[in-house]
Amino acid sequence: MFFLAFLPQFIASESSTPTQDMLVLSAIFMLLTLFIFMLYGAFAALMRRRVLEKPRVMRFMNRIFALSFVCLGIKLLISSR
Repeated sequence: MFFLAFLPQFIASESSTPTQDMLVLSAIFMLLTLFIFMLYGAFAALMRRRVLEKPRVMRFMNRIFALSFVCLGIKLLISSR
């Protein structure tokens, strides 16, 4: 649905093969998206290793998560139904 709404504006109106042009643009978009997601995954894996290797960072993250749950619990406690 996204391709049908977004990509036609980039196809020349005098094109002899608009369907083929649309498929090429869609393939390029999909390949770029795959590449970006692969970079996100590699960065996430790198950060995961760095975080898990350092006990100090893990302790800090555990405290932050615990504090956020306490704050959510307090908000739930004081909220009206």
